[in-house]
Amino acid sequence: MTIAFESLAERLQQTMQKIKGKGKVSEADVKEMAREVRLALLEADVNFKVVKQFVNRVKERAVGQEVMKSLTPGQQVIKVVNEELTALMGSEESKIETASKPPTVIMMVGLQGAGKTTTTAKLANYLRKKKNKTPMLVAADIYRPAAIDQLNTLGKQLDMPVYSEGTDVSPVDIVKRGVEKAKEEHHDTVILDTAGRLHVDENLMDELKEMKASVNPDEILLVVDAMTGQDAVNVSEQFNELLEISGVVLTKLDGDTRGGAALSIRAVTEKPIKFAGMGEKIDQLEPFHPERMASRILGMGDVLSLIEKAQTNVDEEKAKELEAKLRNADLTFDDFLEQIDQVKSMGPLEDLLGMLPGANKMKGMKNMQVDDSQIGKVEAIVRSMTKQEKVEPKIINASRKRRIAKGSGTTVQDVNKLLKQFEDMKKMMKQMTSQMGGKAGKRKGKGGMQFPFMK
Repeated sequence: MTIAFESLAERLQQTMQKIKGKGKVSEADVKEMAREVRLALLEADVNFKVVKQFVNRVKERAVGQEVMKSLTPGQQVIKVVNEELTALMGSEESKIETASKPPTVIMMVGLQGAGKTTTTAKLANYLRKKKNKTPMLVAADIYRPAAIDQLNTLGKQLDMPVYSEGTDVSPVDIVKRGVEKAKEEHHDTVILDTAGRLHVDENLMDELKEMKASVNPDEILLVVDAMTGQDAVNVSEQFNELLEISGVVLTKLDGDTRGGAALSIRAVTEKPIKFAGMGEKIDQLEPFHPERMASRILGMGDVLSLIEKAQTNVDEEKAKELEAKLRNADLTFDDFLEQIDQVKSMGPLEDLLGMLPGANKMKGMKNMQVDDSQIGKVEAIVRSMTKQEKVEPKIINASRKRRIAKGSGTTVQDVNKLLKQFEDMKKMMKQMTSQMGGKAGKRKGKGGMQFPFMK
């Protein structure tokens, strides 16, 4: 299961587990925990000064009265670590500043290769879908013609206007005229995709300063690649000194990254992380919630984000219908397909499971991977069934199984496996729904049910 800061999360969770159940926490216990936390953060490429300050704050609080006199000192220490980790990343979500008189001008800056152009389109998509804004994009990277083409392509994909004047015009003039165009066409937001370089240089900064002076942006967002680790922190520091950025967007936070950038940038620049790119798709940009990220790192889950995804992507009426069917064990294969579609719309399944508290400790979940080809196989088998077979799977005999297998390009064994898992799931869901609000009885049967698209 891939989550942001996977290796850091694993190390910290192991450390916290050692201290969690302690009825009494000594100063020696706190020192040992602090040493483990320090090593985990340094391995995650967190800035050395940041690590030192963080560990000192945790130690000071962990040997204080709030822990030593607590009835559950082990859990109180974890609470301290969670609060300090949250504070380190910014305490609370930092939202986009909007202009008192439209349009709000957002200037995207950063080095080449950080994903600035894609992030520009992702941000526009987010603001339109989640905040009911009407953005216009401005292509101001005249040194990389591919960037202009890319932004135009993304604009068409999103059905969103892109202002462009090609590569032979001053980028300062382009952004000025782009903002004027947005005013004329009554767009409430303008997002400027500016040029990047392979490294911070004087020419780049002079041009960006000119742009800033000409359009007076409400936000200057620095786009940095989380996978570059400590380099991302150094870049953020340089851009902030020269441009005074208002916030940071971290890209590739879904990768197998050590996470040091996210934990260091806020402390080093004193500027908030406003968004995080959690995948390559156009809708995979999320507001950065420090408290939720801290919970995920410590294995406490991120139920609020999971609920928000469900509210956005799941049809409430259909969910109520499904609940009634589950209570009566009336689930059909058509319902099953519908649920697969709704869950897929919420994002990768392993990411959703990573938001569940303690999911990493559940049997078989730690290294669980979801195989997309298996999901496709399940869908193919169900779509090869007749209407009656989907409603009454018990009528599927040997000859019907052969027909379904042939029609779906699978084997009879695959069909048998799915039918069994479907029946197991119905039983388990009925048992779970009957226990909701009541006292859970002892679980019957051996082992747990595994979905047909999990490895």
